[in-house]
Amino acid sequence: GDLAGSSTKRFSPVTRPPSAMAGASKISKDANDPVNFRKTAPQDFTWSSSPEPHAVRRREILKAHPEVKTLYGPDNLSGVLCVATVLLQFFVAYQVKDWSALPLFLVTYCISATCNQSLFLAMHELSHDMFFHTKWLNVACGYFSNLPSGVAAFGTFKRYHLEHHSSQGVDVLDVDIPTKLEGMLFRTWYLKLVWVILQPVWYSFRPMVTLPKSMNRQEAVGWALAVTCDLMVYHFWGLKALLYLFGGAVLGSGLHPMAGHFIAEHFEFIEGQETYSYYGWMNYLIYNVGYHNEHHDFPMIPGRRLPQLKAMAPEFYDMPSYSSYWKVLYHFIFVAEMNPFCRVKRESAKGK
Repeated sequence: GDLAGSSTKRFSPVTRPPSAMAGASKISKDANDPVNFRKTAPQDFTWSSSPEPHAVRRREILKAHPEVKTLYGPDNLSGVLCVATVLLQFFVAYQVKDWSALPLFLVTYCISATCNQSLFLAMHELSHDMFFHTKWLNVACGYFSNLPSGVAAFGTFKRYHLEHHSSQGVDVLDVDIPTKLEGMLFRTWYLKLVWVILQPVWYSFRPMVTLPKSMNRQEAVGWALAVTCDLMVYHFWGLKALLYLFGGAVLGSGLHPMAGHFIAEHFEFIEGQETYSYYGWMNYLIYNVGYHNEHHDFPMIPGRRLPQLKAMAPEFYDMPSYSSYWKVLYHFIFVAEMNPFCRVKRESAKGK
């Protein structure tokens, strides 16, 4: 869209995207276009004195487009998709219980990894209570959606993810950001490849290092259900069925196109932009989490309605975005200027 004239004035310096700033002619709307990429490899995180940008932009959008409030509220249809995916996972796990190693690996990578990453993003929606009006139903569905992964993730993810929203980029509080050690170690293409493959390791253990919390009741219930489910799968269907499920959780969070969102969402490929949206076809599988600027601006809008938000306030989302997660992974690994330090940090969500 055209950002000239009055529409440009709707952006504050905090929320104005790079395409609306000085030098816009040098910025491509494709965030994967190398012309946009940073010119030097960072040696530390980008430290910002600006407030967390999404709360600021939310206020601006509500002032300009109060009709977006009609999009608030849960989306039951997404809950149906979530339940269907869980049932599909257990159905396929039963079918492959006697398969040989290579076909089992292929179906685990292609089907289980895709479904389990989709279910991880269902848990993401459920952490915001976006499937049902009743809170306990969202929690129950969160437990259910977690069962095919083999490990309890829902309760812990919910605790830390809500802080990621309220304190995006805030040192220590936002555990989505890699540690300084990760930034120092994973610099070459082959080490970045290892980092991508092992993303489930970093996401599982990083919170325990940077912001440890004692287990709460919701997490304890999640572990009890997960272990019980694992034991039942192993007892009735055998080890291969269990490996299909757990392997899908691991593979789907590593070197897999579905896992591209982990890097695409907030890695600062373009200096000055700390959140990116993805508008490719995989959004149909991931509850539109690709609409990530839109999601952070309005976490009270369910994923299926985020395209409507973008259509209602298009001038606020006229910024570089992605159309391919494979390209995101490729560029992160092989472009020398990209590394885990490509993240924005701040001392406070309110800025200095």
